[in-house]
Amino acid sequence: MRQHRARPHRHVIAAACLALAATAGLTACGSEDGKAAGAAKRAAGKTGAAKDPFAGMSGGEIADKAVEATSKAASLRMKGAVTDAEEGRISLDMALDTTGTCAGTMGMNGQGSIELIIPGDTVYMKYDEKFLRAQSKGEPASDVQAAVDMLADRWAKTKATSSDAKEIAGFCDLDTVLADFKDVHSAARRGGATTVDGVPAIKLTESDGKEKYELYVATEGKPYLLRVDTLTKGGTPETLSFGDYDKPVKATPPTGDILDLDKLAS
Repeated sequence: MRQHRARPHRHVIAAACLALAATAGLTACGSEDGKAAGAAKRAAGKTGAAKDPFAGMSGGEIADKAVEATSKAASLRMKGAVTDAEEGRISLDMALDTTGTCAGTMGMNGQGSIELIIPGDTVYMKYDEKFLRAQSKGEPASDVQAAVDMLADRWAKTKATSSDAKEIAGFCDLDTVLADFKDVHSAARRGGATTVDGVPAIKLTESDGKEKYELYVATEGKPYLLRVDTLTKGGTPETLSFGDYDKPVKATPPTGDILDLDKLAS
């Protein structure tokens, strides 16, 4: 039986990266919204929060500082959904680090999902039936059913150096994902003080044509990005959340019935 090459498209992580870079503001530096900055300071005072770590800084300067801190993270977790022009709506919940270790799930257009674990030199994948059928549209029904019977809800593995796995492994490297974060400049405006999952933050806003971005930056500890919301006129709001900064990625290899795709292809 020939190997069925069902695989997640490389655009999954790339799309997330592009969305992040866009929200980081690849435009000229802008000026601070004085009223919003004042409101943020008053809100901080009412809640008894610590002194504003971004006092005197414009929204753009804060965004740039957040981008710099995020780009230097050793590991993080991304969770949410973005829209890619080619693939459509992409959902992901992935933890990854700069060594290429990663673990999580991906899905496209609500058509199933794939679990992914890369603890080192081996890539482990588990597709559900819905994902396999969606990615096999146009193929003979017998081939589609054979792929479902062989792969659905079952862990499979392949070497990270294999032709198919190289794309996946490459986009599980945090350095690759955050490459576009280098040397950007934002025109974001300051917003008010708030919290994201219990973490004190400041809200920043930025517009680019029909799209409006809301960035939330941590005001305690390192100024990491905590969440990015993308609002498009007439479109579905999109959110990407970030957390577990600099925490070890839990990428324990699965056990039990694991299909070795390299042996199958030999």
